[in-house]
Amino acid sequence: MKKTCLLLPNGFEAYEASVFTDVIGWNKLQGDGSTELVAVGTRAKLTCTFNFTVLPEKLLSDVTVDEFDALALPGGFESAGFYEDAYRPDVLAFIREFDRQGKYIASICVGALPIGKSGALEGRTATTYNLNNRMRQTQLTEMGVNVIPDQPIVIDRNIITSFNPSTALDVAFLLLEKLTSTDNANHVKRLMGVIK
Repeated sequence: MKKTCLLLPNGFEAYEASVFTDVIGWNKLQGDGSTELVAVGTRAKLTCTFNFTVLPEKLLSDVTVDEFDALALPGGFESAGFYEDAYRPDVLAFIREFDRQGKYIASICVGALPIGKSGALEGRTATTYNLNNRMRQTQLTEMGVNVIPDQPIVIDRNIITSFNPSTALDVAFLLLEKLTSTDNANHVKRLMGVIK
């Protein structure tokens, strides 16, 4: 069983997290059955960007990287406190260890920024939120990352980044493909009505 850690800092964007729960969940029940997802929070009670409250299955302090095969990281809003949690030392160390072990890390939108802040993307290629004067892409560049500004999804070895919420479902399916196979990911896409 391939286990994905859905890392949820406070202030995360619910839609960006939900694509991972749905795609991995659909695969577990209707696909090849080889994946599961565990929602791991930085707090016992999380408030999403738009005030949706979530109770994670586990806390970050209760898990280790060795338990998982992949990390999924949604973005969030600064005004909701996303970076306060996403930039915590324990979060950054957790991300670094996933990269050190060569495990897949899939992020959506500004979920790339804590990966950059951790140092895992230094000297590598990635992208992040591309609108609003490209402020977030500038921040990622300042972290030593070679930002590809107009490419929706960028893959550099084991790390997947994307440039805004419109890419969310594609990133989740790409992670499923990496964990299973292209044929299986396409099978789940057909089951979910994404492709015919």
